[in-house]
Amino acid sequence: MAAGGSWLDARESLLLAPYATFSRESRGRRHPEPAHPYRGPYQRDRDRVVHSAAFRRLSGKMQVFTGEMGDYHRTRLTHTHEVASIARTVARALRLNEDLVEALALLHDIGHPPYGHAGEEALDECLADHGGFSHNAFALTLVESLERRYAAFPGLNLSWEVLEGQRHRIEKTGTPRLEVQVVDLADSISYDAADVDDAVKLELVSLDEFGEVPLVAELLGELRQRYHGVGASLLRRELTRALIDHRVSRLIDDARGQLEEAGFRSADAVREAGFRLTFEEQMQAKIDELEAFLYERVYRHQRLVSVRREAQERVRALFHHLKAHPERLPLFHRKRVESVGLERACGEYIAGMTDRFCDRRYREWVAGDSRQMGDDQISLPSA
Repeated sequence: MAAGGSWLDARESLLLAPYATFSRESRGRRHPEPAHPYRGPYQRDRDRVVHSAAFRRLSGKMQVFTGEMGDYHRTRLTHTHEVASIARTVARALRLNEDLVEALALLHDIGHPPYGHAGEEALDECLADHGGFSHNAFALTLVESLERRYAAFPGLNLSWEVLEGQRHRIEKTGTPRLEVQVVDLADSISYDAADVDDAVKLELVSLDEFGEVPLVAELLGELRQRYHGVGASLLRRELTRALIDHRVSRLIDDARGQLEEAGFRSADAVREAGFRLTFEEQMQAKIDELEAFLYERVYRHQRLVSVRREAQERVRALFHHLKAHPERLPLFHRKRVESVGLERACGEYIAGMTDRFCDRRYREWVAGDSRQMGDDQISLPSA
């Protein structure tokens, strides 16, 4: 498939490394489309994701911390933009395809249901006898079937390479292209730093307690020496910045050395060799210590556990209510019953909800409370 003309090929030949994914090598789309006069295939993919209804709804879905705990912390949408920003930086430094990286980054969390991983676990339990539920798999369902923006085809008709990258997050077989690996690493960098920031802001864990983690202690020591007497709030923000910058810089330095040593001459050569971008051993050990601390002291914090439990109860109750009253499904989802079954159709409808919309439906339909929750709580679109 042509990838937007010779101008794009010339640009990528100048900017990209031999091991990057070139647009001219794209395997195209399920439904063929003519090349765009001034946008490459992965730029179009990025734009289609950004303009989708599912992407917009990420602004109303929690990352780790719920809206009941305040409004400072990240949503799925802010997290997604942060991942895209980090991934683009790494891609540019390694001379990878930035458009492909950005499309993958913007897509990576689009399938999350309300209430983050708590909602995902509840839906997976509800659908245990019907294939289970995974936000990564649901992302593909959204962009291949449920999104309805184009008259010529269902879904967003994304490029084969973008769908392949998302599919790897489900199957985890073989070696993904470097652009996919960069997004996965950027995701980890982003949520680790953000969860430190949000946890301190919400007073779940103090900066001094995070100082028990060697990587954080090292960075805090440097910051306190550089900015003597700085206030706790600003120090927290500087720490967040340092956690990201330190890992991004190390990743780029390590990756450049690894790629130079390997001498790959094509993207296929990377995959055939089973090559993985990795941090050096000591750095990875520090990252593991930070993530273990976050798991024990933040994700298992009593305040979070209580909120997660309540959220899961709402999802389960709403699922069973819809299963008993399928007439309350929107017409689009009632039609889905014919192809995917009642349970899956109920799960898909709930998975598309924002946190607040799910709260509202639970209160109206399950708890019997018809009070309105604000003008922002409009009905979800059919797709």
